[in-house]
Amino acid sequence: MENLKIGIAGLGRLGKIHAKNIAFRIPGACLTAACSIVPAELDFAKNELGVTDLYTDFDDMLAKADIDAVAIVTTSGVHCEQLSKALAAGKHVFCEKPLGVNVEECLEAEKAVADHPDLVFMLGFMRRFDPSYVYAMEKIKAGEIGEPYLVKAVGVDPVKSVEGALRFAATSGGLFIDMAIHDIDLMRWFLNDEPETVYAIGSSYGFPQFAELGDAEAGCALFHFKKGGMGIVHTGRTAAHGYHIETEIVGTKGSIRISPIPEKNLALLYNEHGVVTECVEAFPERFAEAYLAEVAEFVDCVRTGRKPDVLVQDGTASTRIAFAATESFKTGKLVEIK
Repeated sequence: MENLKIGIAGLGRLGKIHAKNIAFRIPGACLTAACSIVPAELDFAKNELGVTDLYTDFDDMLAKADIDAVAIVTTSGVHCEQLSKALAAGKHVFCEKPLGVNVEECLEAEKAVADHPDLVFMLGFMRRFDPSYVYAMEKIKAGEIGEPYLVKAVGVDPVKSVEGALRFAATSGGLFIDMAIHDIDLMRWFLNDEPETVYAIGSSYGFPQFAELGDAEAGCALFHFKKGGMGIVHTGRTAAHGYHIETEIVGTKGSIRISPIPEKNLALLYNEHGVVTECVEAFPERFAEAYLAEVAEFVDCVRTGRKPDVLVQDGTASTRIAFAATESFKTGKLVEIK
């Protein structure tokens, strides 16, 4: 197959990462079109990536651009509409999370994917492609920790990004939907099971503005899975030291811990502050390899005619679970996940 011609929609912080990977780092792919409503982002595509087929309207790109596939990295509220239009136009689709901003939208997306079985659809749960998480899954499948029964996940953004979180808090869907969706997906992945109940709590200690918006600065959720497994999520927005993503999988014969210290590299700094481990500052740095690997997998699936392991149903399931956690947080009650 010739190079897969991809058009990208959305060139914000994450969109730029995907665009540069497609343009320069993924064999068998080429970036031939770009769409954004922000003039500076189109200037970036033209001047930094060499893309000259530029659009301010997604429908125009679908109708006019010479593309085989679309990478959707736009605002969450338009994902379902855009992926449905792209599939209807005969384009393969890579879509960043979340799949939709409510379960109803996710179910509509499932139908759109089912109506086009000849096309490849892949959702961007990039942590499944991070080398450390891939390694952990390999060890689990090899029986190195026995039968996994507990996943403990921590996901806390750096406090220096809190002002941005406050700006979008009213429309983000809430702490568990906005922040914990990747951890929820990983719990399902590692335990190979679905949660049936959740109890969640949260509060706003340093930034009461979140509480004023009906949200939380930090939260915890306890999940009980159908086969008896457990999941614990601690998520928040105010890590003083950097971007803290940590996961532990506990089994009957051992456990695996991923990134207990969110270290920037393997160097230690010795100075007047003691022995210091510098930490990663944001998600583009921590998951750079994963973002590259997931789109490379999408391209390979299209070129070889196979389907990816990350399905549209994974997006629906994670959204449903995150909304159940949000309901529990707001009502103070144990919630059954239907």
